[in-house]
Amino acid sequence: MAGLGAWLLYTRFYATLVPLHATLPACPFLVITGHPCPFCGGTRSFAAVWEGDLGRSFRLYPLGPLLFALTLLGLPLLAWTAVSGRRPSLRLTHAAERRLYLALGGLLAASWMLKLLVLGN
Repeated sequence: MAGLGAWLLYTRFYATLVPLHATLPACPFLVITGHPCPFCGGTRSFAAVWEGDLGRSFRLYPLGPLLFALTLLGLPLLAWTAVSGRRPSLRLTHAAERRLYLALGGLLAASWMLKLLVLGN
């Protein structure tokens, strides 16, 4: 929970940190290959959501606005888990779990392809 909270704070003040050169280092995949990884643009996408620019957020990282919303929704659940000591559980059959992983992988791949082939940032 603290990690997600810190991430949200970092992205909230990202625009202020850039001119100070106080941001995290560039993505190693991008530095080595010259191409964005499947997660490149996530920080700037979250920062754009904080600024209220969902279009720019989507262009920077297509899954950004969705992940931002899920992060905001997930924090209260994590807080409840920490306070109550109870862990929520999701029981899936092996086949359903496999389909979920395939769907998530497909979403990530589609987002990456959009970024590489259409959006180009």
